[in-house]
Amino acid sequence: MLRLGCAKPGSWASFWAVLTLVGLATRAAQRADVGGESTGTSINHSQTLLQRLQELLRQGNASDVVLRVQAAGTDEVRVFHTHRLLLGLHSELFRELLSNQSEVVLQEPRDCAAVFDKFIRYLYCGELTVLLAQAIPLHRLATKYGVASLQRGVADYMRAHLAGGAGPAVGWYHYAVSTGDEALRQSCLQFLAWNLSAVAASAEWGAVSPELLAQLLPRSDLVLQDELELFHALEAWLGRTRPAPAVAERALRAIRYPMIPPAQLFQLQARSAALARHGPAVADLLLQAYQFHAASPLHFAKFFDVNGSAFLPRNYLAPAWGAPWVISNPARDDRSTSFQTQLGPSGHDAGRRVTWNVLFSPRWLPVSLRPVYADAAGTALPPARPEDGRPRLVVTPASSGGDAAGVSFQKTVLVGARQHGRLLVRHAYSFHQSSEEAGDFLAHADLQRRNSEYLVENALHLHLIVKPVYHTLIRTPK
Repeated sequence: MLRLGCAKPGSWASFWAVLTLVGLATRAAQRADVGGESTGTSINHSQTLLQRLQELLRQGNASDVVLRVQAAGTDEVRVFHTHRLLLGLHSELFRELLSNQSEVVLQEPRDCAAVFDKFIRYLYCGELTVLLAQAIPLHRLATKYGVASLQRGVADYMRAHLAGGAGPAVGWYHYAVSTGDEALRQSCLQFLAWNLSAVAASAEWGAVSPELLAQLLPRSDLVLQDELELFHALEAWLGRTRPAPAVAERALRAIRYPMIPPAQLFQLQARSAALARHGPAVADLLLQAYQFHAASPLHFAKFFDVNGSAFLPRNYLAPAWGAPWVISNPARDDRSTSFQTQLGPSGHDAGRRVTWNVLFSPRWLPVSLRPVYADAAGTALPPARPEDGRPRLVVTPASSGGDAAGVSFQKTVLVGARQHGRLLVRHAYSFHQSSEEAGDFLAHADLQRRNSEYLVENALHLHLIVKPVYHTLIRTPK
């Protein structure tokens, strides 16, 4: 069916009025340039232009092409009276598709057909309102028709809502993999790692694919109550998805059994359905975990390489490995606190504690910005302003004794908010024992703004984690 448009009386005049506005603005700018005026007056009719463009779309004035969008698998068809020039400005695909046709039928998935009006409106006005459920279909339309600006905008929206905890991270991860959007995939993966405890307790956990699970389990930055919580989450996933035995066994071997106390390991062996089914595949790991807890770390390190990931704690929220710290009005004064952690995950170290002192300063000045005297007479350079500084967090042990022989400490600071009783991590900073502080800690945060993404009800929510790392003192005999 051919259709040459559906212009109404006076519609061509409306269309040319828009072009006339653009031409007048262009000629005015050119005259100002030629005249060489030192100062000029800006004439901005952009809002009027946008309103005219919206009227063109809404009323179909001067339409020269009709799009019939059919939802796949249905008889539902949505009709859009559009303009070849405006669609072609944004999309090379539209430019080619509409070059010799006045009516085109487009087959789209149901979710994409449902938001096609928003997609077309963006091509006319450069803006739209996105809801969470509309992100993937809009991104899919932008990708299909090559509208790069909308594709970037929706991807930015998805990443921002992941950081706020509102986005469906598992579904968006699988979508990013299918479209090859590596930046979005990494954002989803990072959010899932930092908030795995919350995700594992949600309906999203059942939608995790074996590929995604394989990406998550080896990571040391997973945020969980403890390793036992990860085991229970994995067992629930295995019971729900019933993967192939090889997939299940690889996943079970990614659990860090030395991080689970012996009493809990005994209970798992006696009660776990997953271990009852796949126990032989992890028998060597369970034996190694019992040996790790039975011997002193120094003795164990003589025969086993303790530098592997199996002996490295993840970001555990349990009290043995750190403490939460809520700082009200963090832009005002220096604050301090202290907490204790277990010396190490080994059963041999279960009763030994390390005390940590923490200092938070909202306006620490680096050496390069501190006041410096210009001469011996005492003439000073202008003092650095407080706003030139940045937040600083220093974590130090209360004492240096021999208890920590063969152990060093990695420190992690989680920044986030508590929602529904769970910690939602928005940022994470890590630093090693050799450094007392994280160099990039809140480097770009504006703690003065009450609506800062780093604040929740004008408070900074931190969780301080100390991860003991054992060292092999004597090489394992070959």
